[in-house]
Amino acid sequence: MKRILIIEDDTSMANLVRDYLTIHQYEAHIETTGDKGLSRALDEPFDLIVLDLMLPVVDGFEICRKLRSQLDIPIVMMSAKKEDIDKIRGLGLGADDYVVKPFSPSELVARVNAHLSRYERLSGSARKREEIQIRGLLIDTASRRVYVNNKEVTFTTKEFDLLAYLASNPNRVFSKEQLYDQLWGMDAYGDLTTVTVHIRRIREKIEADTANSQYIDTIWGAGYRFKV
Repeated sequence: MKRILIIEDDTSMANLVRDYLTIHQYEAHIETTGDKGLSRALDEPFDLIVLDLMLPVVDGFEICRKLRSQLDIPIVMMSAKKEDIDKIRGLGLGADDYVVKPFSPSELVARVNAHLSRYERLSGSARKREEIQIRGLLIDTASRRVYVNNKEVTFTTKEFDLLAYLASNPNRVFSKEQLYDQLWGMDAYGDLTTVTVHIRRIREKIEADTANSQYIDTIWGAGYRFKV
């Protein structure tokens, strides 16, 4: 049974999410403060984290940043804040998804299902494939590690999935819609920002000069292409 940690200070919301996840055969646990949630997420094995943005003691942004430095599991951030800047910041820190309150618990469960299934599929597929090496970039799909000029660079789950997917399909142009559908699988207005944020973060990690990319090209009006 998949274990999910809900870090949410609104107990009624946390209990509602837990109940829906339990109905769908997940083992769900709750922490209501940021410090305890962070500590538990790092101390116990969980398959996914549902993380509120506004938390006492330690906020969701800081928790996401710290979790991403040590864990490679999906993080679904939820918040009453609707501003794009908060969404972009959360995704930039490594969150895999951003859900705005109020939301349907059934929608959240659907997103959890999608992230877990895609993570398992992409991870399982990666283990069966060889290393991908292009110039100074090495993508070890078995261990899910990335090396730039022989130096390991830390990637979030979705950053790695996106880079590996593009590199596995070199010289092919993918639209934002195609990439979002392949890696996130939920078609919601505005969520294409997720792809843009992740591409930018990947470039910052693998490119010597982000203004003159040697790996990921932007094909204006069409999408992105990994060039070899």
